[in-house]
Amino acid sequence: MAQRLTYRRRLSYNTPSNKTKVKKTPGGKLVYQYVKKRGKVPKCGDTGVKLHGITSARPRELSRLSRRHKTVSRAYGGVLAPNALKERIIRAFLLEEQKIVAKVLKAKAK
Repeated sequence: MAQRLTYRRRLSYNTPSNKTKVKKTPGGKLVYQYVKKRGKVPKCGDTGVKLHGITSARPRELSRLSRRHKTVSRAYGGVLAPNALKERIIRAFLLEEQKIVAKVLKAKAK
């Protein structure tokens, strides 16, 4: 004999937040369980590469996680990928060097 499933929410539309799966309880009943949306892995602001070492979670869940799940111990930890940060550091260093060279040349010209 087929069991009759009862719905839990009244929302009838097939939206991403209304996904369900059927589970059998220890008592043998079939019930609907609502599936939560999956969290996205944060991406680098410069390159768009997925960041390693950071938990993928929904925004509300992220607020409840401890700091070690949300960052890595490096400058711009949970924001930039290591290669992007390396490029930024090198670019900043070269710009400073360029300024010094320009100043030396200007002093020489006098």
